[in-house]
Amino acid sequence: MLVTTFTDPSWTSLFVSIKGLVTEVGGLMTHGAVIAREYGLPAVIGVDNATRLIKDGLRIRVNGTDGFIEVL
Repeated sequence: MLVTTFTDPSWTSLFVSIKGLVTEVGGLMTHGAVIAREYGLPAVIGVDNATRLIKDGLRIRVNGTDGFIEVL
């Protein structure tokens, strides 16, 4: 999983090695959301404080269809 504040076009090459995306900033048409859709990755965009709440190593499930994140 990639949990980040935002993405930009220079990050596109990272998307081939991730399983899903969570960002703090953005919407349906922002870079991360669009690229995640192109790669068929689950993504939840616009999660307040995601980088603070989701710690490194924490196992999560990203449900992009319903827009939620589950801690495993």
